[in-house]
Amino acid sequence: MLHNRPNAHVSRLRRLPRRWVSMAILALLGAGLGLLLGWPAPANALTPRHFDELSFPDLPQVQVPDFERYPLANGLVVYLMEDHELPLVSGSATFRTGSRFEPADQVGLAGITGEAMRLGGTVTLDSDALNEALEQRAASIETSFDVAAGSASFSALSEDTEDILALFADVIQRPAFAQDKIDFLKRQTSGGIARRNDNPDSIASREFRKRIYGADSPYARTVEYATLAAIDRQDVVNFYQASVRPDRTILGIVGDFDRTAMKRLIDQYFGPWQGSGEALAVTPLPDVAQADSGVFVVDQPQMTQSSVQIGHLGGQVNYPDHAALSVMNEVLNGFSGRLFNEVRSRQGLAYSVYAFWSPRFDHPGLFVGGGQTRTETTVPFVQSVKAEINRIRQEPITAAELAQAQDSVLNSFVFNFQSPGQALNRLIRDEYYGYPADFIFQFQAQVNATTAEDVIAAAQARLDPEKLVVLVVGNQSGISPDLSTLTPNGQVTAIDITIPPPPGA
Repeated sequence: MLHNRPNAHVSRLRRLPRRWVSMAILALLGAGLGLLLGWPAPANALTPRHFDELSFPDLPQVQVPDFERYPLANGLVVYLMEDHELPLVSGSATFRTGSRFEPADQVGLAGITGEAMRLGGTVTLDSDALNEALEQRAASIETSFDVAAGSASFSALSEDTEDILALFADVIQRPAFAQDKIDFLKRQTSGGIARRNDNPDSIASREFRKRIYGADSPYARTVEYATLAAIDRQDVVNFYQASVRPDRTILGIVGDFDRTAMKRLIDQYFGPWQGSGEALAVTPLPDVAQADSGVFVVDQPQMTQSSVQIGHLGGQVNYPDHAALSVMNEVLNGFSGRLFNEVRSRQGLAYSVYAFWSPRFDHPGLFVGGGQTRTETTVPFVQSVKAEINRIRQEPITAAELAQAQDSVLNSFVFNFQSPGQALNRLIRDEYYGYPADFIFQFQAQVNATTAEDVIAAAQARLDPEKLVVLVVGNQSGISPDLSTLTPNGQVTAIDITIPPPPGA
């Protein structure tokens, strides 16, 4: 019984030597008095030191764990990397596809295909049976297609490796594309279209990309009710067959497995795989050129703040000044960056502020800045961000800024390789985009060698104030001074974000 438990403790105390009982009572009394009187708990005396007196060990050298790369007869490229720290195995398949290759009148096809591969089950296991098989083993399989690639992934306990690898191969090679799941995904996508103007930041990002790439560019176009209605199940099957083929797939597996046994399983489950249908034409890539420049506004009278994006077309990761531009990013951004210190802290113009050179691997990315500010400070905010962009093109950064920016880039670089899985993903990504195997180490060396002169030269070469797009989502009537003061000709272009109705509505 609950009320008898204290007596049991007393009984046990009585069986202890009297000296121990006395010491225990004194200790309890001391603790009680300490709590009552507020006496501090004893601690070792530590003398605080100024931050510049602290020393830290050097960062460890980045090392890629041992791996093996080999092709199968059907063209599938395989990467294997053993890691026996935990009893887990994970893997990924990267497919040479992407929404940039879907027909212009069927925008949304790639995304639906990627999700339906997993959601619709396989020809041997329907969706419910597949879900149950994975849940019983605490495993997962996911699939998706994005702009530039498609992917499938799995994770499992090492003891279930063969079972889950068999399911993984089934999902990749024999998806059922159940009609009810495709219908569900289309309804879900339709709901996303209806809600796409709910978030000002999402509006700003979407419309900014359209100003940069062009509304019809594969890198900026959006799914509409009409393009969604034009997609049927056969279109999904055709896009899958064109996209998911062994000779255009990189398979990577990392974790607690025996390499010889894993090779046998891969031969068993992926060796017989052959593509079907007509292969997707993935070359040449879509052309990219900047579509617009100037000042644009999406009027949202209900808003009390503005979401702003400022920038122009960017570049690629393999540009020779990529390292210098990465250092430039660190000078501009972060809690110690120029934008935070000047625009947010000193001038008090922003809730958030940033400006990044954001490259892509095989097509031009963006140089994009902006943030959020009060409606009435919109113009001063834009002017201040533009002033900092100009300043980094005109004034060499200081030695302290250079050192801090280099440290920040290199520190972040190390954390990209914390696990074997991260290292394997890098290897696969570099092969997918045709980068040299030692590209990551070239970048690290280039950051170390970057000078202040390199940064200003890169900024002058890549940042062009004459090409800037300034896009504001906010209450136009409350912005004072007017947005027209931001452009020499006073021209401000209004953007209509009305959602086109479904066909026949």
